[in-house]
Amino acid sequence: MVGDGNLLVELLGLAVVGLIVGAIGRLAVPGPNPLGCLGTIAAGLVGSFLASLAGQLIFGRGYRVGWIASILGAALVVYAYSRYLDKRRRPYV
Repeated sequence: MVGDGNLLVELLGLAVVGLIVGAIGRLAVPGPNPLGCLGTIAAGLVGSFLASLAGQLIFGRGYRVGWIASILGAALVVYAYSRYLDKRRRPYV
């Protein structure tokens, strides 16, 4: 898929992978997750990016992120976003 010059196909593939990774990441986090379809895609893509970045910092430039690391990264993003929204919704005491 990479390098064939069809940007639309690459973006669509990226969105599908982001949706799958984000959905599994959402399932890994207990409780309500206030994300829609685009938020799930974003959580999957950001989680995969963060997992790749962390892996390259730990293991070197040759590290390529896998599915499990991407899902863990997406779960971390979903958890952090849920915590952020919980803090914003609490009344100040």
